[in-house]
Amino acid sequence: MTTTAPRAPFPSSDTLVVTDAGLETWLSFDRGFDLDAFAAYPLVDTTEGRAALAEYYGHYLRIAASLGTAIVLDAPTWRANPDWAATLGHDRPRLEQLITAAVDVVHQLRDGWSGEQPFLIGGAVGPRGDGYRVGATMDPDAAASYHSFQIDAFARTPVDVVTAMTLGYVDEAIGIARAARHANLPVVIAFTVETDGALPSGMALDDAIDATDEATNGYPTHYMVNCAHPTHFAHLFADAPPWTSRIGGIRANASSLSHAELDEALELDRGDPDDLAASYLELRALLPSLHVLGGCCGTDHHHVEAIARAFCAR
Repeated sequence: MTTTAPRAPFPSSDTLVVTDAGLETWLSFDRGFDLDAFAAYPLVDTTEGRAALAEYYGHYLRIAASLGTAIVLDAPTWRANPDWAATLGHDRPRLEQLITAAVDVVHQLRDGWSGEQPFLIGGAVGPRGDGYRVGATMDPDAAASYHSFQIDAFARTPVDVVTAMTLGYVDEAIGIARAARHANLPVVIAFTVETDGALPSGMALDDAIDATDEATNGYPTHYMVNCAHPTHFAHLFADAPPWTSRIGGIRANASSLSHAELDEALELDRGDPDDLAASYLELRALLPSLHVLGGCCGTDHHHVEAIARAFCAR
């Protein structure tokens, strides 16, 4: 088992937390980077890439500082797992070097943080396969074994929490949670859902959360919904059933298009920041533990600022 130094505890549900948004879409559409395999982590290997990442994260630091909120910034490692790395020509030793460098980009920013609220470093973990559809699957043990490479690499860095995003089936989520527990790292699990509110696997969101909690003794710090528009999943929370207390964050898409439509889109659908903020406020009334505010595909700091300001005004 990997041993680690003490990590900063994740802020409780009574503390508002700003996190970041659609990094890869921002890099592609706003800064013109051609991201092979939609991977941002290789950018840490160039001066231009590191500068763009620092610019991106700087927007969210400014939001958190101006509003006095806590902040969690996820290292640009969503695609930094062995299979995706192999398509980019990175073997495991090289991949770990790049993971360490990616975390260091955020760590250097934390060194300059002067805010009074906590600043946590997240280690972003993505699915082994596609983020929009479920192809080949793993059982929980295989998923834990596979994702342990990246998560163990995080444990040798200043990462405070593993953030697993765009997960489409429950066995992979269970495996990631087990790998994080083995590495003595807290973990947040973010499921993506389709326009009907179900996971790409077809499982209902509440069943996925319950199954992950049951299989891991409730190890995840909390759950998030990401990479979907609030209109796709808000109906699941009507009357605030008990399981909704486990949802601590939302990282929604700006667009209400389906995953299939987004996959084929040639232009970025940015939606409207104020409309998205209003949707988050509606979710706040339904989700008693909602306190982590960020975005996913098509969102940027304008969306997150509108959302955070709306929450702070209430």
